[in-house]
Amino acid sequence: MTTDRACKLAVIGGVDKDGNPDQVERLEMHRGEIIGIVGPTGSGKSSLIADIEQFAQGDTPSGRKILIDGCEPKAETRSDPRKKLIAQLSQNMHFLADMSVEEFLRMHAKSRGRDPQVVGRVIELANTLTGEPVHPHHHLTILSGGQSRALMTADIAVISDSPIVLIDEIENAGIKKKEALELLAGEGKIVVVVTHDPMLALMTSRRIVMKNGGMVRVIETSSSEQKVCEDLAKVDDWLMNLRETIRRGEVVVGAAL
Repeated sequence: MTTDRACKLAVIGGVDKDGNPDQVERLEMHRGEIIGIVGPTGSGKSSLIADIEQFAQGDTPSGRKILIDGCEPKAETRSDPRKKLIAQLSQNMHFLADMSVEEFLRMHAKSRGRDPQVVGRVIELANTLTGEPVHPHHHLTILSGGQSRALMTADIAVISDSPIVLIDEIENAGIKKKEALELLAGEGKIVVVVTHDPMLALMTSRRIVMKNGGMVRVIETSSSEQKVCEDLAKVDDWLMNLRETIRRGEVVVGAAL
């Protein structure tokens, strides 16, 4: 399900921790695009994500402004959860509601005006992202971290009409990371991912380099980097399959890459 809401997100540069202007003055992101944010610990990656999440208007320490389709967001877009344009995923996601997977998805679908039939598709997609099957009768509170993140990814892709997805470091999320990002982008989302993972960084179309709280450079992923990403994805799939084999208590046989 693609959304007609917000087709372009723009970040207008502010200042770094020392008050120096961002070297990247303006960056635009479009639907279906995956943008990375990279840099060492403390470089300002989370601050940039926070600026986007808050639709900053020069009122954060960075002084940056976020525009939606070339315009300042309306006040209710910033303050009203019902009009929220952003969905978020992180490594530390767990459900607190004591209901089944099916009950949760039906409730969410109804609140968004979606056909309840989408519930089956959400669960089907979730199960393509994790080696631990998610079933309709499972209670949310017993899902593992990997199952929870796979379910939320599929839910955001199919049911949520939030056009922007912010992902904060899912390196150890227990899901098929490449497939998860491709699913979200394929549903017309603007996907922004903070990462230290070389594979995730290289599967983005562009990556913002952060240093000392400032945006210092934007790197477009080259064809040679895309080839490296493909090789890393094979390694990642191999490791995930090996992990699941061991988790099931099976003997590892012929596990050479």
